[in-house]
Amino acid sequence: MFDVILYQPEIPPNTGNIIRLCANTGTRLHLVKPLGFSLEDKQMLRAGLDYHEFATIAVHESWADCIVCFKGRRLFTVSTKGTQRYDLNKYETGDVFLFGPESRGLPREILSAVPEERQIRLPMIPGNRSLNLSNAVAVVVYEAWRQVGFEPRG
Repeated sequence: MFDVILYQPEIPPNTGNIIRLCANTGTRLHLVKPLGFSLEDKQMLRAGLDYHEFATIAVHESWADCIVCFKGRRLFTVSTKGTQRYDLNKYETGDVFLFGPESRGLPREILSAVPEERQIRLPMIPGNRSLNLSNAVAVVVYEAWRQVGFEPRG
């Protein structure tokens, strides 16, 4: 259906929550190293409950290794630096959503490699820094899934 990429995630419970979200929406999850935690981290496992076995998760050694998996697919970066509001795009099955690490966001070179209309952001009150990563992933995935009629993956 959709793919979510977490570029160098740092906080285990966020990733655990996202694993649970992906399991419940049929979204595939990709983690790009280095990770800020072990995949066996107790906090991550607790946040994901027993959903790890129901989620499709791939771990990539680098951004270069990851991005080759998505050749020919539409990639959206999700960042506070995005130029397009997330709800103004028309999403399609097969779209890919890339999120950066919690403390610093996506590197400029990755952001600039994506067309401006696919550099999306979630609206916030001016002066605030960012939303929690797992909340941001949930908002974007559910909007994209809503747009395709909440069709289950097949």
